[in-house]
Amino acid sequence: MSREQRGSRNDAERHPLFLPAILVGGVVFGFGLGLSQMYRPEVVLRFLQLTDLGLLLVMGGASVVAGVAFAVMSKTGGSAPLTGTQFGKRVKSMDRNVLLGGGIFGVGWGLSGICPGAAYASLGVGNVTILYAVAGMFVGAYVQGYVRSNVGATEGATEEPA
Repeated sequence: MSREQRGSRNDAERHPLFLPAILVGGVVFGFGLGLSQMYRPEVVLRFLQLTDLGLLLVMGGASVVAGVAFAVMSKTGGSAPLTGTQFGKRVKSMDRNVLLGGGIFGVGWGLSGICPGAAYASLGVGNVTILYAVAGMFVGAYVQGYVRSNVGATEGATEEPA
């Protein structure tokens, strides 16, 4: 699917407030992680051990707000204020890559007690040992990109033309 089909724009075509809005959103997200203490791996690990379900409330609350917003905006034909793209569902098939990626993410989350957004918030409060988890995220992203570009190119080259 091309950029035009997805409705995305390049940086020159974006609204001038697009990047500042992303910055404000990141600051609000980081503040929320700090307020709920989700930047602390021990809080996440207690959730995964089912001894503290506070994270469930945080994720559930965010899911409800986002779900209602997307449902209302897609029903009313609304568009994103800064990009102008229409709200709508982007259906992705449940294939082996989605399952494998979700499994790897879950294992990494369980081992480190932190997910990517919270890892950066944790760095912001001085937890330097979280750099191991951040390094693992970068290595994982690199390996995924390498495998996807090389395996995808190889699989595409071996298919016979129709």
